[in-house]
Amino acid sequence: MKSDLFKRLLIIALLAVLGGCAAAPMAPEPRAFVLPVERQAALAAGIELLVERGYVIRHADAELGRVEAVSAAWPGYRLRLEVDESPHGALISFSGQRANQPLAPQSLDPLLVELQAALGLAP
Repeated sequence: MKSDLFKRLLIIALLAVLGGCAAAPMAPEPRAFVLPVERQAALAAGIELLVERGYVIRHADAELGRVEAVSAAWPGYRLRLEVDESPHGALISFSGQRANQPLAPQSLDPLLVELQAALGLAP
């Protein structure tokens, strides 16, 4: 009788631990900066940059200033580009995931630097 109770408690504990592993992934933290360009120019250059890097554009909405792109290469990258109006130009942000795990924001800096260069604003 005690062994049955122990087994049941052990199974419940294991299910609780495994259930915690299946929790939803955290939302990716964006990396952003403002460039003195028009919003549409930044969005177009961002799309072109992603395509040149081999990403497939899954969704793009120029009115909202959002683009979602995926890479077919394993382990699978998913990037999101958002461009908003700012008093000083366009607020550009990238966020992403790799294998359903959020990318570190600083890992997106090369994309922002490349986009800055593509817009003719490299230092």
